[in-house]
Amino acid sequence: FQAAFTLLLGPFTFFNVQKTKYLQIMTSLMRWIAFILMIILALIRISRGQAEGHPSMAQLSGIRNLFGVCVYSFMCQHSLPSLITPISKKKHVNRLVLLDYVLILAFYSLLSFTAIYCFQNDTLMDMYTLNFTNCDIVHLPFIRYFLGLFPVFTISTNFPIIAVTLRNNWKTLFHREGGTYPWVVDRIVFPAITLLPPVLVAFCTHDLESLVGITGAYAGNGIQYVIPALLAYCSRKDTQLVFGSGTVNKHLSPFRHTFWIVFVLIWGFSCFIFVTANIVLSESKL
Repeated sequence: FQAAFTLLLGPFTFFNVQKTKYLQIMTSLMRWIAFILMIILALIRISRGQAEGHPSMAQLSGIRNLFGVCVYSFMCQHSLPSLITPISKKKHVNRLVLLDYVLILAFYSLLSFTAIYCFQNDTLMDMYTLNFTNCDIVHLPFIRYFLGLFPVFTISTNFPIIAVTLRNNWKTLFHREGGTYPWVVDRIVFPAITLLPPVLVAFCTHDLESLVGITGAYAGNGIQYVIPALLAYCSRKDTQLVFGSGTVNKHLSPFRHTFWIVFVLIWGFSCFIFVTANIVLSESKL
């Protein structure tokens, strides 16, 4: 199946993906349906007294994966440009964004809490949708297959788009002023270095929990904390040079002080140290 996925979707990395409007609408619709289905099914099971979960108040051993998962919930930030750009009058944009994130938080909370109370901790699968493929939990075959194949649908639509974006980022990163790439480098090398690493990792490991914990904790630390903080600092300096220091921005953030940028960088460094220490201690016990 991994080879089939690579052969079917891998070639898209060598081309451009355009006009993905309807593809994205379909993917978003499927996400909404899947999330609502899982929340409702878990609530029905809990209301019938069939809940198996008895979660403890806290487990320090899960801190590493907590930081790893945080970056995946942070991915909702990618929707900000598409939400804000079409709005012509941005007078109430702060309220709209706040409402959007409250809705996201509500879905994440409902999905998480219904999961930990509905299923036993030791039987809860890393890929949450697979918990609903059991006929004892869901009796309708269509729903079982839909939720079981839901990750396949979303990855199949997102993988080409993300791969093409990463390939273009590689080109921008190594771009030389006034220079062009040879055909082999442009058409073969950049797509290959984009496609091969995720395929090799997928072939080598099936431990999704550790993979999410490690990649999210380290790569996610830069994506979620370090890079946004540095971008905010540099953009503010650039804005002052372009518009002047006396210009008043009506949409200033309540976190506009430089203290918050320093705080985020310190927090990111602390997370890096904490996760590393947790991994070292966990491996030494084994």
